[in-house]
Amino acid sequence: MDAAYKISSELSAIAEPEQATILSRFFKTAPGEYGEGDRFLGIRVPQTRAIVKKYCKLGTFDDVDLLTKSTFHEERLAGFLLLVELYNFAKKKKDESEIAKIVDFYRSILDRGNNWDLVDLVAPKILGDRLSAGKDAEPILMQLAASDNLWKQRVSIVATLPLIKKGMYDLTLDLALYLIPHEHDLIHKATGWMLREVGKKDERMLLAFLDHYCTKLPRTTLRYAIEKLAPRHRLQYMTMKEEASRDKSIPRKEEKHIPMSHRLTLPKKNKK
Repeated sequence: MDAAYKISSELSAIAEPEQATILSRFFKTAPGEYGEGDRFLGIRVPQTRAIVKKYCKLGTFDDVDLLTKSTFHEERLAGFLLLVELYNFAKKKKDESEIAKIVDFYRSILDRGNNWDLVDLVAPKILGDRLSAGKDAEPILMQLAASDNLWKQRVSIVATLPLIKKGMYDLTLDLALYLIPHEHDLIHKATGWMLREVGKKDERMLLAFLDHYCTKLPRTTLRYAIEKLAPRHRLQYMTMKEEASRDKSIPRKEEKHIPMSHRLTLPKKNKK
């Protein structure tokens, strides 16, 4: 476990108490907040990433295990970033057995990724990347979305990013519908982010989805989803949302009954 000790030692050497205080507020560590009790050394992500890169060739599962069990946020992040490096090494070698082991190991420690950066910087690059190359994405991600763990739920939607980049949108849209009743803003933001990514790849698909569901989406999700659209589209969907919110004849509880496995079908473009 030389890598873990070397990484931990270098992180401790550059710790900044003032920055730790700032990060503690930023990542909501006060009582009752989503990051309650987390501890920070006060290190910026590029610094952590550089230290991990320095020792990644020494890294093993034991190193990842030790780091991700740390009570310090940056050490847990370092552990997850080290696992990303191990995954990339295995991919370059086309070692399918090792890739599978890494993915399984990552899934076993998901609950240690207990803040949004520990999800967003890792889930797409390991689980999402692996699932985008196979056929198991739907049952695995739906199971995570149905869990009682906030961070596993965030993993479920964020891990669809590699699928989106490959033009595979169905699962992202299904999860967006499934997560509509979720009460946490971190899920609303992540869902809106992924919908925005769909729109960047295929605006027609996003517009078709919003035509059906913009009035049911949480406001935060909708705002994130439409961020890159033309002003006229942003105004249109926000207006539809506001009008639906004012319509007292539509019980809000209906938003909790969203059909699963919905597939949008766009009309084919006419060939020239």
